[in-house]
Amino acid sequence: MQDLYKVITRDEAIQRFEESILPMVIQSCEQDGELDGPARREAWNNWTDMLCKNEEISDWQYANWSQPECCERHVVRYSVTRRVL
Repeated sequence: MQDLYKVITRDEAIQRFEESILPMVIQSCEQDGELDGPARREAWNNWTDMLCKNEEISDWQYANWSQPECCERHVVRYSVTRRVL
C-alpha cells in the first residue's frame, strides 16, 4: 500500500463507468431488456480493480466503495446544456 498524490472521486469513477463500461454491459448482457444486476456488479468490480491497479484510486477507495446505483436499477442521467444567444 502506498500513498497516492492524486486520485479520482467516486462520482468521477461512476460517471466514467456509466459512459464507457455500462453501455457495453447493456449491449452484451441485456438484449432482452431485463437489467442484469450480477453482470453490472461484476463490471463495476472489474472497473474499480483496474482503477486501483492503474493508481487512479487508492487501496482504501477500492476496498470501501459500494456498488453504484446504476448496478442495481436503470438510471437515466440527464445532461444539462446551456444555449448562448
